[in-house]
Parts: sequence; C-alpha cells; structure tokens
Amino acid sequence: MLKDIYDHQVKNALEKENWQITKDKLVLKWVARDLYILGTEKLIAAEKTGQKIAVGVKSFISNSPIADLEKALRAYILYYDILQQLEPNHHLYFPIRQETYTYSD
Repeated sequence: MLKDIYDHQVKNALEKENWQITKDKLVLKWVARDLYILGTEKLIAAEKTGQKIAVGVKSFISNSPIADLEKALRAYILYYDILQQLEPNHHLYFPIRQETYTYSD
C-alpha cells in the first residue's frame, strides 16, 4: 500500500502538540481480517494526558474533491462504528487541509 503523502505531517503536528504516538499504524481487526478500507490508508493512535485518539490520514488529491470527501466520510463512519466496538476509549479524527475544507468552484 502506498504511504499517504500527509502521513509524516500529521505525525509531526500531533507530536508538536505533545501527543505521544502509541501506534504508528492502528489496524482494526474485524471479522478476522485487517481492515483497510475506502482510501484511508492508516490510522495513527496517539495519547496525551489520558486522552486517546485515532487519526485517519487522507490526502484529498484526486481530480474530484467531492469524490475524495465522499470516500473519507464513508471511511470515517465505518471506522467510527468499529472503533466504538474495539477501542471505545479512542476518539476518531480525520484532519484535512484548509484548502480542502473551503473548496469551491
């Protein structure tokens, strides 16, 4: 699997805010399979002062920002539901660039 182009930046941003990376690649085991789904390559697990988070890394670099958003939203919903079952103490985040957030034609 190709590494997401923002993986390093996301990890650096977390560490800059004093988050300790606890798992560089949090794999969710569901129905006896590793779950890699819908364009989100990995989840990074981090912890700070008793708070636990899982951060999905997604680039939004295809020719269709709407398709990228749709894939990320599907992945977020799926990961959120499974995370609630397997790692309920982790809060899920999907960071996106400001340009993606404010996209307009």
